[in-house]
Amino acid sequence: MMKIVKYGDPVLRAKGLPVQEIDDDIKAFAEAMLETMYEANGVGLAAQQVGKAWQLAVVDVADAEERPSRMWIDGEETDLANHMPLVMINPEIEPLGEREIGLEGCLSFPDITADISRPAKVKVKATNLEGQPIQFEADGLLSRAVQHEYDHLQGILFVDRMNSATKASLAGRLKRMAKR
Repeated sequence: MMKIVKYGDPVLRAKGLPVQEIDDDIKAFAEAMLETMYEANGVGLAAQQVGKAWQLAVVDVADAEERPSRMWIDGEETDLANHMPLVMINPEIEPLGEREIGLEGCLSFPDITADISRPAKVKVKATNLEGQPIQFEADGLLSRAVQHEYDHLQGILFVDRMNSATKASLAGRLKRMAKR
C-alpha cells in the first residue's frame, strides 16, 4: 500500500504531467493506487494523492449502492460493474447538464466532507492501462468522482470548490492540517 499525501503537501497543488508511455512501471503504479484506494475505503484516487504529479487517476464506484451511478458508451447505457475499476490516463472531461450539490470527501482531507456544486453529468475521454482510448458519459457518484479526481490532476482541491461559508467554518481545521 502507498502512503496517501495529506493537505498541505505541495504535490497536491501540482498539475500532473501527461503519461507518455504505459509501461510495466505505470501498470504496477496504477495497481498499487487501486489497492491503496480500496484499503482507505475510497472511491477515487489521483496520482498526486500518492506523491506523483502525473495525469493518472483510478475510480471504482461499483459498490456504492447508496449513491447510484450510470454510464453510457456510444450513447448506450452500459452495466457499470463491467467497467470498474476504472483507470484513467491523461483524461479530458466535458461537463454536461445542470449543476447539482452533492456531498464529497477526500482521502487527502481525513474526516472532512462538504457539499460541492458540480455538473450532474460528464463526458470523459482517456486512455486505459492497455493503451486503448476510452470514452464514456457518466452521472451520479461516478460523474462526481471523475470530476473530483480530474480536479486533483489539475492541482485543484475540493476545498477550492467549497462555498465561502463552508470554507470559513473549516478554516481552523484546514490551517492545522496544512501545518502538519
